[in-house]
Amino acid sequence: MAEQVKHWHVTYNDIHNLIHSVTPNIAAQFNPDLLIAIGGGGFFPARVMRTFLREQTEKKALQIQAIGLSLYEPVDGASEEQIGNEVIRTQWLGPDAGKMLLGKRNLIVDEVDDTRKTLSYALSELKKDVEQELLSYPESERDALRAATKFGIFVVHNKLKAKLAELPEGTPYFAGEEVGDLWLDYPWESTNIEEHDRLAEVDKTGQ
Repeated sequence: MAEQVKHWHVTYNDIHNLIHSVTPNIAAQFNPDLLIAIGGGGFFPARVMRTFLREQTEKKALQIQAIGLSLYEPVDGASEEQIGNEVIRTQWLGPDAGKMLLGKRNLIVDEVDDTRKTLSYALSELKKDVEQELLSYPESERDALRAATKFGIFVVHNKLKAKLAELPEGTPYFAGEEVGDLWLDYPWESTNIEEHDRLAEVDKTGQ
């Protein structure tokens, strides 16, 4: 019989405190101008991080933009072969995506780095938007604008496992916590938050 995957229940407070602990490093080392939340797991972490970054930096008008990507969840029009194998875009920044990103320090936010396929796709596609926008500038200005446009990544949890995709060398990368190859149960996936929190306590104490 196959070994059962261990579940680990994560609470809203757990996530809030992990983000609180890592935000000073992000503020000091990257200081983002824009947060890009990958939906749906990146929405809550991005909103919490915005609060701490606005407190710890001069970026009082720091904004969050959202993109929708799906790897494991069913999507209308997606085949069974695509689910789990192919990242599917369900929402993007709009026709002015490149203009929104150009010249900024953009932090991509998601809840977990599992296979890394979603993060790799997001970063690659956002960079394509920047390159498309650069075509509207004189060639003499493009290198400086490209150099001024930065991308970093924050995840609440990084799973310590073999990844199926890579990030460009030198990409600023921040994780709230590194964990084993567990099945992480996030609170926004629960329909009974009291039971979820009870199971989280059991996970932590064994009782």
